[in-house]
Amino acid sequence: MSKDKYLVLENYIGGKFVPCFKLIDSFNPSTGEVYCKIPDSGPEEVDAAVRAAKEAFPDWSAKSPAERSKVLNKLADLIEARLEEFVQAESKDQGKTTTFARNVDVPRSAYNFRFFASSVLHHTNDCSQMDHMGCLNYTVRSPVGVAGLISPWNLPLYLLTWKIAPAVAAGNTVVAKPSEMTSVTAWMMCRLLEEAGFPPGVINIVFGTGPRAGDALVSHPDVPLISFTGSTATARLITERSAPYCKRLSLELGGKNPAIIFADADMEQCISTTVQSSFSNQGEICLCTSRIFVERSVYPEFLGRFVEAARRWKTGVPSDPSNDNGALISKEHLQKVKGYVALALEEGAQVHCGEGVDKLILPQQNAGGYFMLPTVISGVKDSSALMQEEIFGPVTCVTPFDEEEEVISRANGVRYGLSATVWSRDVGRVHRVARKLQAGLVWTNCWLVRDLNLPFGGMKNSGIGREGGKDSYHFFTEVKSITIKH
Repeated sequence: MSKDKYLVLENYIGGKFVPCFKLIDSFNPSTGEVYCKIPDSGPEEVDAAVRAAKEAFPDWSAKSPAERSKVLNKLADLIEARLEEFVQAESKDQGKTTTFARNVDVPRSAYNFRFFASSVLHHTNDCSQMDHMGCLNYTVRSPVGVAGLISPWNLPLYLLTWKIAPAVAAGNTVVAKPSEMTSVTAWMMCRLLEEAGFPPGVINIVFGTGPRAGDALVSHPDVPLISFTGSTATARLITERSAPYCKRLSLELGGKNPAIIFADADMEQCISTTVQSSFSNQGEICLCTSRIFVERSVYPEFLGRFVEAARRWKTGVPSDPSNDNGALISKEHLQKVKGYVALALEEGAQVHCGEGVDKLILPQQNAGGYFMLPTVISGVKDSSALMQEEIFGPVTCVTPFDEEEEVISRANGVRYGLSATVWSRDVGRVHRVARKLQAGLVWTNCWLVRDLNLPFGGMKNSGIGREGGKDSYHFFTEVKSITIKH
């Protein structure tokens, strides 16, 4: 295929699209074919973006929160007006269904701008009186400068805007690097920035790989803070590369999220929701359930009904509205996820449905796509890699437990601590268990219910810092204490 048949992206620096002469292939996961070329940016392109952001910072940071809020709301309007264009692009680029992109990714991307456009108007500062010394103390907050933002491939525009919106709302300028595997909707958003009212240089997008563009960004001396969502292994490298500059870091990393199902749970609601929490977006969400602990007295019933429900979770062409799952992100990732299923069989576990058990039928044009059926496994030891490592695909393991303290210990027995779900009608129990679980988010009798005002983030190897209304504002601003003697 000739170059002119591909979609070719350009970096967005200083309010202009800038071509890059070195390009990377980007694949359509549902067909396995190259359909897009993205810049393979490096230090030169990143440095140009940082210079543009630095130049734009004084004027942007001097604007009032209300002025900045107006621009963010306008960008939300423009995204919503082009919702279906973004839906189709996100589905083609990432492999997810158009239904998921239409109901989740794109609406949330626009709402991220609306939420932070509103929240930035309502923050208050601290004040204390020291009358015995004739002093009044108060705090002020100021934007930090150029924010370096690195977002992942699973929820491309959703998580990119989750970082850009609070950064610019607080008065910072940004240099952002989306994943090289899912760059198209970020590029589409850049085409709307001028119309929304963003001055040149406030938002800069540099496309490329982590080892080149990402490394140049996190090690740039003029980028004082980095917000990253991705793998724990990459976060270690970011921490090392940014350490000489004492950068401020927000790291939202992986999860190995448990669901704990007690015998008194509402089984109908529990099974329906746990299928969603295990397999939504092909299981490619950091909050997805990959370990299911079921009280032994209801374990046989749950397992049987859960496998039946998993089989009804349809996988196929992303554009078909009857499908629940589309394709995984890449050939390499598909092989990695399938490798865990092969390991389960080697270890003597039982695969009840999905990979190697059920047949996946696809149209001829999608035969080369990266599809995998929802897979349920039992008989896996807690020490197995399937129970310890983040799989990040449509695979979940089900295991019985006997006692409350036992299951809490087993749920906490991994290096991750991002999220958990607890299912029980016993109000005292859900409060008690939620407090003891080592997870940054705990849902009881539900999943993925989010109030964006509240902190989002994980414990242990699931990250450093929190994101959300006040937490994001604090991360993207510097606080100063002022004392006035009168």
